[in-house]
Amino acid sequence: MKPIWYFVGLILVITGVIIVGAGIYNIINPPEVKKVLADTRPELWWGTLMIIVGGLYVWKNYNKKV
Repeated sequence: MKPIWYFVGLILVITGVIIVGAGIYNIINPPEVKKVLADTRPELWWGTLMIIVGGLYVWKNYNKKV
């Protein structure tokens, strides 16, 4: 069995990829209504952070057994 943190890492990576994809989509097709601080691209920052943290969780817990 894998530890729970392995699966938490997988969920973070998958969610991060979806959020980064949404951020890239918003760059290609900008919405008509401008959001406050939209130029900082928070989707890209948070999605990338989630991918990195999730990747660390997966990497650290890949070979561990409970």
